[in-house]
Amino acid sequence: MQFSTPLVPGRLIRRYMRFLADVELDNGKVVKAHCPNPGSMMGLKDAGLRVWLERNDDPRKKLDYGWRLIEMGDTWVGIDTGAANRVVGEGLAAGRVPQLAGFDTIRAEVKYGTNSRIDFLLAGVGGETYVEVKSVTLSRQAGLAEFPDSVTARGTKHLKELARIAQNGQRAVMLFLVQRTDCTRVTLAADIDPTYAAAFDVAMRAGVQVICHTADITAQGVTLGGALPFTRP
Repeated sequence: MQFSTPLVPGRLIRRYMRFLADVELDNGKVVKAHCPNPGSMMGLKDAGLRVWLERNDDPRKKLDYGWRLIEMGDTWVGIDTGAANRVVGEGLAAGRVPQLAGFDTIRAEVKYGTNSRIDFLLAGVGGETYVEVKSVTLSRQAGLAEFPDSVTARGTKHLKELARIAQNGQRAVMLFLVQRTDCTRVTLAADIDPTYAAAFDVAMRAGVQVICHTADITAQGVTLGGALPFTRP
C-alpha cells in the first residue's frame, strides 16, 4: 500500500476526542489532522512524537490532513487501523500469506453472522476460509506486540462470529497485523480486556486459527511483512 501523496512530517501536540490530533509541521504551521485509530493508542500519543501526515485534497472531507505514521528512532508505527485491511488484501492477492494462498477468489467485506462483515472471504476448490484482520500497535515490553490496546466489544463480537463459523466445520482465521517495526512476537493484552481474552480462548477451542504478520513501514507506504509467532500468556 503506497501513500497517494508524499507524507508531511511534524511533531504531535495532542491527540484528543479519539479521532483528532493537533500537529506542528516542520515549517512551524499547526494543523488539525484526522486520527484514524479508535483505540487508546497507549504509548503512541505523547506530545513531541515525530509523526507523518498525509495531505487530503478531497473537498468532501472536513480536515486537510490524515495522521498515518509515527517515527520513534529506528521504529516506525502505522496508526491507521483502516490501512490494515488494504495491506493484508494486497498481501493475500500476491500470495504472501502461505497459509492463505491458492484460493480462486478473494472477496472483502462480505456479510455473515449477525449483522457482521468478514474482512476477507477466500474461496477455492478446498472450500471457504473466513479471515478477520486486526491491527496491532501496542507494545509494553521490548519486542512484544499486544492486542487489544483498549476494551473492544466489537473485537469480542468478531471472535464469537468466527467461533460459530469454526463450530460449523468451516475454516476461520484471526490475522493480527503488527503495524510496528520493533516487534518479533505477538500476544494478548489480557489485562486490558479480559472479556476479549476469554472469547479468544473459546474461539481457539472451537478451531479458529491465528496467523500473525509484521508490516514493512516507510514514509512511502506500508506492505505486508513476514510471519510472527503468537503466544498466549
